[in-house]
Amino acid sequence: MSADTGSNGPVTDAEPPVTVAAAPGATAPTSDSAPTGATPFVDAAAVQGAAASDAIGGEPTATDDPQGSAHIEGRAAAPEPVGTLLNSDRTDLPAAETEPVGTRAAAERSGITTSQPEPADTEAGSDHTAPPEPADTDDATDHTAPQQEPAETPSAGPGDDYGNETTPTDATGDPDPAPAEPATDGEPAAHTDAAAVDPEHDHEPTPPEPADTATGQTDNATTPRTQEPDAEADAEPATPPPPADPEQALAAVGWRLDPRTLREEAPDPAQLRLIRDGLTGKLDTTLDNRGRARLLSLRAVASRILGDLDDALGDARLAVTYAESTGELRRTALARARLAEALRWRGDHAEADRLFAEANSPELPDPLRALLHEHAGRSCYDQGRLTEACLHFERALDLRHGEDAPMNARVEVALDAVAERAAADGFGPAPRRTEEVLGAPRLPVATFDEEQQLWGYANADGEMVITHRYAEAQPFHEGLAWVRRPEASRWALIDTSGVALIEANNGYRAVGAFSEGLSWVSMDGKGRWMAVDRMNIVRIPPGYEEVRPFRSGLAAVRQNGGWGAVDLTGEVVVPTRYHGLGTPLADGRKVDGFTADGLAVVELAGRRGVVDRGGRVVVTPAYPTVVVHPVAFLVATESGRWGALDRRGEPLIDPVHPGHAAVVAEIDGLLADASPVL
Repeated sequence: MSADTGSNGPVTDAEPPVTVAAAPGATAPTSDSAPTGATPFVDAAAVQGAAASDAIGGEPTATDDPQGSAHIEGRAAAPEPVGTLLNSDRTDLPAAETEPVGTRAAAERSGITTSQPEPADTEAGSDHTAPPEPADTDDATDHTAPQQEPAETPSAGPGDDYGNETTPTDATGDPDPAPAEPATDGEPAAHTDAAAVDPEHDHEPTPPEPADTATGQTDNATTPRTQEPDAEADAEPATPPPPADPEQALAAVGWRLDPRTLREEAPDPAQLRLIRDGLTGKLDTTLDNRGRARLLSLRAVASRILGDLDDALGDARLAVTYAESTGELRRTALARARLAEALRWRGDHAEADRLFAEANSPELPDPLRALLHEHAGRSCYDQGRLTEACLHFERALDLRHGEDAPMNARVEVALDAVAERAAADGFGPAPRRTEEVLGAPRLPVATFDEEQQLWGYANADGEMVITHRYAEAQPFHEGLAWVRRPEASRWALIDTSGVALIEANNGYRAVGAFSEGLSWVSMDGKGRWMAVDRMNIVRIPPGYEEVRPFRSGLAAVRQNGGWGAVDLTGEVVVPTRYHGLGTPLADGRKVDGFTADGLAVVELAGRRGVVDRGGRVVVTPAYPTVVVHPVAFLVATESGRWGALDRRGEPLIDPVHPGHAAVVAEIDGLLADASPVL
């Protein structure tokens, strides 16, 4: 089968990032750090030291959230701690009444607002006592769809790395530093799910929360009048105070893993209900899409553990909608994983398995990917797919290199359960391919007939579905393939049945595989590339000397000798001024363009830097080598020494290491293990 005669073929996805924990006592800017997914992963570990967490950086949170501004009237702003996975960006709990559990999911659906770009420098959940919000915040009262995140906002922050959403600006790039959530004391006991802490929160140090935070008061707020205790008051039984911050409280829960069902259990359901009520209060004053995605998915975790599966499912689905509107890979992965866990508990395993597979992008950090495999294995265990479950557990251990003691303990419990069940019922059906789990159709595969010297296509069973009649045949992408007959010098486009959608007489001498609905084609086979859709409608006019396939909505292009990038409409988002545009990844692979987080390495006069999907220069081209890591940028100096920058381009690790592997190891040391699904 011939290779693409035109543009380079699509590149494989990048590998995983990591979750960051916040170290207690350090103030970090608040940012979204909630993981996507319905599976309860809890990150109890915190980053060692505030400096480390600050270095890892996150995304700035915006205030234009789906909930109307009316929800925060009369509420005073209070400092918010940045906790580990389960903590949210805000620590001030509104005094509003909590909603009845049964109506929660429905109520949230009405709170989605019209798409609005979120200001990068606006705090995610600031109350009205905080600095004035942008004028477009008022539009948040419109009950329509989640707001659109600005393309210029860096989508990846080191703090989010392990799948956690970062609250502080320090290392994660989020604007408001927030205190780190206290990690659970010590390691979880045997059978305890260390993933109980919410991984959305990047592990950034969180300063101790002010005493009045629970009431949402600020320094200017009027404090309640203190009265002398009287006999009646003394006689009344004291009620336990609500947790100061529900996200920190959720992160500190010591989950128990049932050795038979492989489901988490809360040691104190009453406390978990209080935590859920606290999350509801925070939702009343959180307007940005990032914050709402995190808080809704965390509330879904609490409802799921409490057995309120309808509420859990409603919250988790809405959280995915908010997360996807941000365009951030880790946030969306966490929301999907938590939704998948809610579906798993309800017995909707097909959709749960699909969501786990969709969430587990190779561009995520290894710790988060390991957790996704662990939870996907539990879903397979529920279905009696024990061989497939074991493969997921094995992959989880491989990704952590056996160094994650809490995960090792949980997997040991799971394998014991598998062994007991297999002894009684066998190992179940054969493992499925990823495409089968995702529900993707199995496309015909090009086959070559040696006798005829022609290409055709066969189905998954080896049966010919398109006879051998082509001199050249490209693989199917998005259900379409370019082919050339022996008597023709131009390419034609066919569907999986062999029907021609674009005939050879259109004159395309060079063509590229379809990606994201478009294909680059050239009339002369040498340049003047243009993009067409499957109906042969020109979407991007000719004019590019060299092109790359679309990926994450962008394609690298060369014009007048300079490299830049265009979006699916043909708009130039990165000026064609660079001498190169290609993204090396920490795992050794290279992406022909932008990562899923919207980052690309560019070259200018022999020096390399980083730009984001909006064309903003994140790292000035000043380094001989730059490699994109899930939570940072690895950089090399002229002397060959390696160091790292955080996702804001600020120094993270001094360039003193002889190789980048040592830098990766040091970054891993700055990050605490996380269990984002909880």
